[in-house]
Amino acid sequence: MEHLHERKVSGTVLCRGSFLHVLCDGVELPNGAPATREYVVHPGAVMIVPLIEDAPGQFRLVLERQFRYPVNRTVIEFPAGKIDAGEEPFQCAQRELREETGYVAASWARAGMLHPAISYSTEFIDIWFARGLVAGERRLDKDEFLDVFTATPAELMSWCRHGQVTDAKTLVAALWLENVLSGAWALDWSDNHAE
Repeated sequence: MEHLHERKVSGTVLCRGSFLHVLCDGVELPNGAPATREYVVHPGAVMIVPLIEDAPGQFRLVLERQFRYPVNRTVIEFPAGKIDAGEEPFQCAQRELREETGYVAASWARAGMLHPAISYSTEFIDIWFARGLVAGERRLDKDEFLDVFTATPAELMSWCRHGQVTDAKTLVAALWLENVLSGAWALDWSDNHAE
């Protein structure tokens, strides 16, 4: 794939925030022509698909409603959060589930990774499934406000279909969920992770 590679020749920091940085790099295209690439540097994040099993094969999902300032609306999404410096993605998934929802999970499975804005951001989101949930107390950050609720997979799919769910990571999680519940995609569950 070397014939598609762009080579960095210069770089400028356009903005250095407390969380995100915006860079502009000069690159050489595969045909030798110059171009610029503006992009956001992001530390990475996790998303959790928490499953509450009501009966064998019957699940409810733990979801959140949260106001997202950039789009000026309250959105439905799965619990998620950014990875802190020095934190492993699985540790972040455990922490975010507990902090945002109060739940602790007995079993975990890593589903995969997604890049939500691949053309202008380095962000990746590790996708985790959690089950064997035990309810506890939430530990929200002082500037974090969200509602936690449950829904069936059918309700979530309907909200996705009718445009009530527009969050990219939650739409990707719905795809994973549908394939996992149908048996088309297997997960490697582990009960050995320490909380």
